[in-house]
Formats: sequence, C-alpha cells, structure tokens
Amino acid sequence: MGSESRRTPRLLLRGGLVIDTDPHPTAHPHTDVLVEEGRIAAVGAGLPFDGTEPGLEVIDARALIVLPGFVDTHRHLWQAVLRSAAVDESLDGYLSRILGDLASRFTPADVYTGNLLGALECLDAGITTVQDFSHVQYSPEHGAAAVEALREAGIRAVFGYGYPVFDEGARQADWVRRVRAEHFPSREALVTMALAPVGPSFGTPETVREDWLLARELGLPVVVHVSAGPVAQEPVAALREQGLLAPGTLYVHGNSLADSELRLIAESGGAVAITPAIEASMRFGAPMAPRLRRAGITTGLGADAVTSAPGDMFSQMRATLTSSHFDGAGDGETSTVGAADVLRMATAEGAAALGLGDEVGSLGIGKSADLVLLRADAVNLAPVGHDPIGAVVTAAHPGNVDTVLVAGRAVKRAGRLVHSELTGVLEAAHRSAERIAALN
Repeated sequence: MGSESRRTPRLLLRGGLVIDTDPHPTAHPHTDVLVEEGRIAAVGAGLPFDGTEPGLEVIDARALIVLPGFVDTHRHLWQAVLRSAAVDESLDGYLSRILGDLASRFTPADVYTGNLLGALECLDAGITTVQDFSHVQYSPEHGAAAVEALREAGIRAVFGYGYPVFDEGARQADWVRRVRAEHFPSREALVTMALAPVGPSFGTPETVREDWLLARELGLPVVVHVSAGPVAQEPVAALREQGLLAPGTLYVHGNSLADSELRLIAESGGAVAITPAIEASMRFGAPMAPRLRRAGITTGLGADAVTSAPGDMFSQMRATLTSSHFDGAGDGETSTVGAADVLRMATAEGAAALGLGDEVGSLGIGKSADLVLLRADAVNLAPVGHDPIGAVVTAAHPGNVDTVLVAGRAVKRAGRLVHSELTGVLEAAHRSAERIAALN
C-alpha cells in the first residue's frame, strides 16, 4: 500500500465550523464531530469527551471548516499525465488530439500512473469520491491497471469501464466481463464498477442495446455522455423506445438536450453530471445548472478533463455559480441556483447521482467519515462568519485544504498528502508524459 497507514483511528474533531449539506447546507460554529470505525458517530456542540479517553485522537478544529468530502461525478483520471495538453482546443481538437492520437499510446503502466496521479490530485483538493470515466480500455490489462491505481490511492471511486472512442476493435464485452469478475467479485466499500458506453448520441441503436443489456447482465449502473446528436437527436427518448430507460443512470453534459429529454431523465429517476468549466471552454451550449434545477433533476459536478480545465472542485463550484447567472433563457429572470445549491451539487447531490447518497455526501450519523477540513484562518477565507457557505464556494481553493479523511482514514494531514510514494508517482508521471509525447 502506498499510504502511511490504513488504520481508521477513533477521532474527535473539536470545535470546528461544521457545514452539513443535508437537507440543506447549514453552518454550525463551535461544533464537534466524532468518528468511530470510519463512520460519523456524533455531531454536536460540546460532545462529552475531554481528550484523555484511551484510543481517542483529538484534532483541534477551532480554526477549521469541516464539511463532507467533495464528490466529482465525471472525470477521466487517466488524462492526468496529459495535463494542460489541450487547453485551447475545441471539442473537435480535443477528440482528435487526446482521444484520437495520444490515448492510443497509453500502455497499462501509463493508465496506472495517470489514474494514481489523478486520484491523488483529487484527494489533495478535498475530493474524496470520484467517478472515473475510463474510456482508455485497450485491453483487460488497461482496466486492471486503472482499478489497481484507484485502490492504491485510497480514494472512493466508481470505476466506469469505457471503450476507446476511435477503436472499434477494443469494444469487447468479454473484456468487461473479465474485469468485472476478476476485480469486482463483490461490492466493496471504496471502489465499485459501472459501465461507461458510447451511448445513443454517438452509437447505433444495435450497439446501444448490446451495451445496456451487458450492464444489466453484470449488475452495473450506466454512466453515459449525452447530447442532441450526431446520431440520436433525442437520446433519452431513444433509450425509452428500446426499453432501456432505467433509474440510476447518470447522464453527462446534456447541454443541447430539449426540455422534453430532461423531463424523461427526471421521470425515470436518472441524474446528470455537469462539468461547467469544460462545457464553457468547448462550447457545449448554455449552462445546465438552472435548467436541471427547474427540472428537479439530481445534479453532480465534475472536472472532466485536466487536459483542458482545472481539476479541483472549488473551480467547478465557482464556474457553476457564475455561469448560472445566465441560463440562456434570455428573459432576464434571476438564476435559480445559489451558493448553497452549488455546494450541495458538489457533495450530497453528487453522492446521490452516483448511488452513494446513503454512504457519503453529508454528515449524517452512520455515514462514512469522508471529510475535508479547510483552514478558516487563511487570508483568502478569513473572516468566514458572514457567510461560511458562500466563502467555501467563492473564496476557497485547494491550498486551503488542511486535512482529508476517507472512511475515517487520513489521506492528507497538515496540508500534505500522506501517500508514501508521492515522489515516485510524480517521477513516473513525468516519464509517461515524455514517452507519450515523443511517440510518432
């Protein structure tokens, strides 16, 4: 294991400014959080512990903001070794350069390095859960490497097995079955599996049906990119027509979808992951958050691709909030999205979108202790008393992340990741990047 410790100590976070997100984001100053066996055991002011109890570690949180760990609902972790390689590219340019050219150069070792670096980047910035849309599965070994890296990092993850976009030969159902059987024999606490097919917007009805039936066979949820075309102009309706529309499906982007499509998602019990920074830079369409709010759809946020946008949730929250001031309606109405809504998307709603709402995303008693602690005394956050929720959404950045817990285990302490091989990971990432860029 690459982290210093896999133990889950009994912890008391004493006197922090605690922000819970369920049912609505609410700030509670001078509040304690007790963690036992990796789960939240109690939340309240002045919990009856004096710090001398055997086996109890007390963390002085009086200068810290304590909140649920962030949930990234859409990210291509393998692309961490291609950071900023397509910042000024259009969507077509990104598809051609990243997915058409560089992706095909990835060995399983490169995928392992990219996933491990990307997962550690998430943890460093307070993202404790990530949906890894891994459309780089050129072999079962690529899939095994991706999953191994997720487990090594110690992050909570939903690994989305995806087919390479421009390699029809890698679309092998038996490879999916093999990865499912060998690496996910049973549901485990941290890393679970989903299927990430091309979907009706980009694939034929025949391939869509094959993929959805494969997901049913293996008991896997589906996460899928959606847009109006180029194949199905109404992809959600196309799923309904084939009898494939199902609850628990996570749709990604959807900026060009008609309102009727959003209604189908809402009625079917689906959710949507939006990636506002990428959607703006690659001109996917008008911002989605206000439309999704009005449609009553559970919404999560994602960083998507660090080839072209920042990888931290603070950037995504700000992009969501600022872009929501204009929702494309042109009627001058005030946005339905505020800072508290955005924080819920980054935590509780994101968890619900991934089917993990009973496990993470808020500070409910019995939930997993996936927590992020921010330095409230940092110059860019102090004083936070006016509006702590607004401060987290508009003013915080990854440098404020002091401590991160996943299932009660510290993966970052005192501003530093605790992964013991961090230097080696960075060196491997440089080697992968240089090799991939050098290939003709």
